[in-house]
Amino acid sequence: MEHARLTLSASRNSVLAAWNGLADRLNRLIGHSLLALIARFSIAALFFMSGRTKVTGFLTITDGTYELFRDEYKIPLIPPDIAAHMAAYSEHLFSLLLVLGLFTRFSALALLGMTSVIEIFVYPDAWPTHLSWAGLMLYMVGRGGGVFSLDRKLGIK
Repeated sequence: MEHARLTLSASRNSVLAAWNGLADRLNRLIGHSLLALIARFSIAALFFMSGRTKVTGFLTITDGTYELFRDEYKIPLIPPDIAAHMAAYSEHLFSLLLVLGLFTRFSALALLGMTSVIEIFVYPDAWPTHLSWAGLMLYMVGRGGGVFSLDRKLGIK
């Protein structure tokens, strides 16, 4: 009985060692900088494409956007015309900053705030989508832009 328990324990330890070795190799292969780059581009693409639907040309707010903020979004305390401008400009600006990796933590935090407003006041049933966005943004807020960012080049944490 003791021999069987020792054999099982040795097998468990070898499986654990093999798994931990694989995990270490994956950590080296898929490090923070690659995750940060993917997170930055993923969130930037989402918000930039949303921002593009609100404007025509360079940054002219469409009539449909004003209508959307008047009739559907209805964010409290902010007039619809101001909210439309704030949303469109923020989606463009913070997306661009994320792609560049410039002020990454601040940009992710700003878009996380926007996501919170959307979740609370506009589409509360879309929490699974918003939670997946929040996970990526919280990663960037907590860890920064990584080596492939202007933040790193400029010494910005």
